Amino acid sequence: MTNRTALIFGAACALMATPVFAQEGEAPAATPDAEKINMVIVYGEDECAASTDDQINVCARLSESDRYRIPTQLRDDPNDPSKEAWTNRVLAYEYVGREGTMSCSASGAGGFTGCGLKQIDAAYAEKKEDPGLTFGRMIAAERKKRLDTIDAEAALVEERVKQFEKERAEREARMANEAPGTENPDSAPPQPE
Repeated sequence: MTNRTALIFGAACALMATPVFAQEGEAPAATPDAEKINMVIVYGEDECAASTDDQINVCARLSESDRYRIPTQLRDDPNDPSKEAWTNRVLAYEYVGREGTMSCSASGAGGFTGCGLKQIDAAYAEKKEDPGLTFGRMIAAERKKRLDTIDAEAALVEERVKQFEKERAEREARMANEAPGTENPDSAPPQPE
């Protein structure tokens, strides 16, 4: 009887593990047209590398005195009660005495279910209050600067094309007025640069 049970248990384990092997695969390759963003913190008068066509370099500049210091977020005790806002203290009292589903308590059925949401809310609150660097805004500013240069270059090219077309129309009109009916088949129209 024990051999049969072991055989059934082994077969069940093998069947449960089979879909895992089928789902594994290579990570998707990065698309070639995706822009690469390099975020760097530079100190004092250090040079910030210039952006290239395929990579945007975003530099956050801090003072020279911060080069070898512990980051500001880690210098103080984040658990110091004097730094906690009164609204957070009041919200903490909401959970006192709660039990059951979505309560994050050890008692009651489903008391654990609210713990994950509580941690997620705490993480978002911490992220919102983070005094650290905001690379998102710096990246957006660098993108805008890059798009502005592209638009300026496109406007210059468009002006050159308009000028060339105008000169070409004037040449053709001049040639038509100088010798009507005598076209030279060997002459080719000038090509743009």
